[in-house]
Amino acid sequence: MVEIAAAPALTIRALTQGDLAAVVAIDAAIRDRPRSDYVERRLAAALREPGLHAQFAAVDTDGLAGYILARVLEGEFGRSGPGLRLEMVGLRADARGHGGGAQLFRVLADWAGRHGIRDLHTAATWHDTAMLRWLAAMGFALAPSYVLEATLDERTRWPQRDETVSLPSGHGVGGEIDFGAPQANDDERLALGHAEVRAMRPKDLREIVRIDRGITGRDRGSYIAARMAEAMDDSAIRVSLCARLEGAIAGFVMARADLGDFGRTEPVAVVDTIGVDIAHWKNGIGRSLVEQLFANLGELHIERVETVVASTDPALLGFFQRTGFRPSQRLSFLRRLDPPG
Repeated sequence: MVEIAAAPALTIRALTQGDLAAVVAIDAAIRDRPRSDYVERRLAAALREPGLHAQFAAVDTDGLAGYILARVLEGEFGRSGPGLRLEMVGLRADARGHGGGAQLFRVLADWAGRHGIRDLHTAATWHDTAMLRWLAAMGFALAPSYVLEATLDERTRWPQRDETVSLPSGHGVGGEIDFGAPQANDDERLALGHAEVRAMRPKDLREIVRIDRGITGRDRGSYIAARMAEAMDDSAIRVSLCARLEGAIAGFVMARADLGDFGRTEPVAVVDTIGVDIAHWKNGIGRSLVEQLFANLGELHIERVETVVASTDPALLGFFQRTGFRPSQRLSFLRRLDPPG
């Protein structure tokens, strides 16, 4: 009789900076492309904001056997409560098939429960059959939202008027580029329909929160302030623009450029939040913001923009459709956690 050796027991602990090389090696073996910059940025972000990240390592006698990385969602997706976005999960080739991924996920779910988080989000391409099988085994189902994308090299049909525009959505994350520097030069300004679009500044916070409150009915000042501070403190992360009409802020957009989140291998800009003052919904402000965003991205050689919109928001879906967005090849997934017993 042939004896099959049992898999070494796994120990789960927090992921540390010292795990960087091993995570990059495992990820490269899975994706056939190293993403050291992305992984390093994710670990650095966790050290900078530990309360917004959950990152765990699975260790056996041979060292790092696997990892799972997730980030807390605050105001993204228009949320009124916290969520968790699964960004990376992977196992060393010889450690697969023994339940290590499920063990890592259980630890992540326990962490979420202790922090009052009930919803786990992630995304995957429809043809990534291995990931889709794993997500199904972990209890994920299709989320009631759509992943939309636009490519900058396609002709965009701009709307003649704006619908109700408010998109707190979001996703992943490394390799980000910020073109929301405190000072905007003349080349970064675009006037469409008398609206001037420029970089967001700290003094704009009050008006942005007011506009967002008028659309969502909630005060998301803490979330918006945190994302604005991120733009001011780390120019490699956020994209933040404001539209002014007759000297007053009439709308805003907050986005980031991703490389690596959910297995991406090319830079993608992700729109997190866009909002237009109720008094200016028909003045083309949303169109101006999106066009300036596209113009800046073209200068940075980022050719694709992505966002997530709830299936229950037809006005916002229509707005993005008219500004060149279409359904992505990536699907959005949701896993609801049971409340503590």
